Amino acid sequence: MVKTELAVCEIFYSIQGESSFAGLPCLFFRLAGCNLRCSYCDSRYSFEEPGRAMSIAALLAEAGKYPDAIVEITGGEPLMQAATVSLLAALVAQGRTVLLETNGSLPVAAVPDDVHIILDVKCPGSGNAVLCEENLMEIAYRNREHAFAEVKFVLSSWEDYQFARDFLRTHPLPTATPVYFSPVSGRLSLADLAAWMLNDGVAVRLWPQLHRLIWPEAERGK
Repeated sequence: MVKTELAVCEIFYSIQGESSFAGLPCLFFRLAGCNLRCSYCDSRYSFEEPGRAMSIAALLAEAGKYPDAIVEITGGEPLMQAATVSLLAALVAQGRTVLLETNGSLPVAAVPDDVHIILDVKCPGSGNAVLCEENLMEIAYRNREHAFAEVKFVLSSWEDYQFARDFLRTHPLPTATPVYFSPVSGRLSLADLAAWMLNDGVAVRLWPQLHRLIWPEAERGK
């Protein structure tokens, strides 16, 4: 039986802050549940609260209130829920620009081709340095002609930086793949990360969490 309901933690309209779409108005569907417990997680409520059951039809109706916004499915870990892929497909069918943010621990192969995947490769400082290796092959496949998948590393220390730098050396990605290094606010300064990247000639994009710069005190809904 095809699942048509999802556990939704929150729905909010904000500014996309962590991808090539950063700075654009975005409607977020934050789904409940996560299979990881990252040390720096800023949305613990997504797995501490059960969320409310909503049908795909109801979520499409919510998206219809913001016809010009991009739509991002985030969590938690959205791919834990069986109906997530159906929701993504339904949004794409409506002609929406759709983003999926995933922690990379679960396969992304079933995600519709037109969805922009933002894959978070977990570093040791997260406490969850796990990755579904087949996702790298999937990203390479999707990005042969155009970039529909992006990779980000959230860094909290020099050790995390070393991990990310060395990971990219041993796991080369197609040149079309956007790659971001994003420092954890309060743990790693932009200046330190910039200095390390310049010293090593790391050709990726340094990307602070834009929404955290705009709303530094916001606990949720931003």
